Amino acid sequence: MADSSFDVVSEVNHPEVTNAVDQARREISTRFDFKGTNCEIELTKEELLLSAPDEGKLKQLIDVLQTKLIKRGVAVNALKLEDIEKGAGQSVRQKASFIAGIEAESAKKIHKAIKAAMPKVKSQSMDQKVRVTAKSKDDLQAVMQLLKGDKQIDIPLQFNNFR
Repeated sequence: MADSSFDVVSEVNHPEVTNAVDQARREISTRFDFKGTNCEIELTKEELLLSAPDEGKLKQLIDVLQTKLIKRGVAVNALKLEDIEKGAGQSVRQKASFIAGIEAESAKKIHKAIKAAMPKVKSQSMDQKVRVTAKSKDDLQAVMQLLKGDKQIDIPLQFNNFR
């Protein structure tokens, strides 16, 4: 009997991100506490640029964005916020990017979790994903449940190419 396998990946749905950003922009333009402020969210292909007149408004802006991402089904821990940059006067801005792919450190955590719980299951890193292979599809489903519940892995995981 042939081995069954699936891939563990970490990616975001870019159309949903675009929709969430558009909804956040709309809410910012209509909310009373944002009236007259220069709060903006710019979306480029790889990153977001959040700008606000002060750090308090920036935190509110991030909160609005995260709320919209959650409603659109995008994992908030996929959003990686960089350091806050000071602008002219008190204005601040912050860049944010989305995690794409599984880095080597996260892949090691995944391999370690799989080996500790299920020694019969094999896993290997391939580019930006991890391929998990086992004789039984039941074992693979158990690995999926294990990885979904693992608190050590701090990136959002999806499973595809289940064969």
